[in-house]
Order: sequence, then structure tokens, then C-alpha cells
Amino acid sequence: MKCVCVLGSPRVNGNSEILAQTFLKTMESLGAETKVYALNKLKYRGCQACMACKKNLETCAVKDDLIEVLDAVREADVLVLASPVYYGDITAQTKGFVDRTYCYLAPDFMTIPNPSRLKPGKKLVFIQTQGHPDVTQFNDIYSKYSNFLKWYGFEESYLVRSTGVGDKGDVNKHPQILEEAKSVAHKICQK
Repeated sequence: MKCVCVLGSPRVNGNSEILAQTFLKTMESLGAETKVYALNKLKYRGCQACMACKKNLETCAVKDDLIEVLDAVREADVLVLASPVYYGDITAQTKGFVDRTYCYLAPDFMTIPNPSRLKPGKKLVFIQTQGHPDVTQFNDIYSKYSNFLKWYGFEESYLVRSTGVGDKGDVNKHPQILEEAKSVAHKICQK
């Protein structure tokens, strides 16, 4: 099983990365291959709305560091998308990546039953951390992005979310969340 992790936080070893690494280490112990991309270390642009991926290409036409990430996700069985909440949404780095995944959709994606260019059956692990302790705050983020990713064939998805973790490393004070990340890895590998 191939697992690709996309880290959207500009903070190295921040809370979303700690959760992602906990998940990935468990996946590796269960035999999965893992690859991690820290978006903040890459040089890339957002979607340019050039529509080349709908006219004459099946991949993104923008040639930058994100091409390797998009190709890796294309080949993966599991995508881990990890982001803290910044101003009520995923980080700008994560949003730039999500926008570029538009190339995964077929040209006539609005009218066909299977709109994705990706192989079906992929799994999504969405890791969301936030400083705000109220679980009712920002609880729409996962549903919004998991719905987009369902178009791509990510039929099975899991949310690992930690609230009240504003300072670097705060998630380590919540062992139940770390255990949840491990549990999700076990569920995915058992199927």
C-alpha cells in the first residue's frame, strides 16, 4: 500500500505534522510505503485556470515543484492531507495544492458518472488541527474538502481532528487523538 502525506502547515513539527507522523509511523509498521511532502518547502503556484488539463493534457500544465506531489497522489492508495486551521479554513499552502488537483477531473466531469482520472478506491485521511478549543468552530472544513476529493475517487475518508492545540506540540498533551491517528491506520490496513 502506498501512502502520500501532504503537510500544509508552514510550521515544522507543528501539531498537524505530529498527528500525520503518528499515522505514517503506524502505517509503516503495518507494511505501507510512505512519502511526505511539506508544501511550505516547495516552490509552486496555484491553479492558473489555463484549462490545459481539460483541453489537451491529463495532468497539470504548470511545471513546478507541485508536479511531483500531484503525480505521487495519482499513484497512491492513501492520501493524508494535514493542515492547521488558519482564519477559519485550511492554510493557503494546502488550498493551493487542492486547487491544483483540478487536473484530476476529466474534461466533462460535470456530466459523467465517474468524473475522475484517478483510479477508484483511494482513501483519504484528513488531519485538521486548530487552536480554538470549541469543536463547533470550523467543523465544516472537513466536509467541504472531503466532498471535492470524493469526485476524485476518495470514497473512504477519515477525519482526525484536534482542537485547542494552538502552541507547537500541544497535540502531545492529547494522547487520545494520537491513538485515534494510529487506530485509523489500523482500520485502513485491515481492509
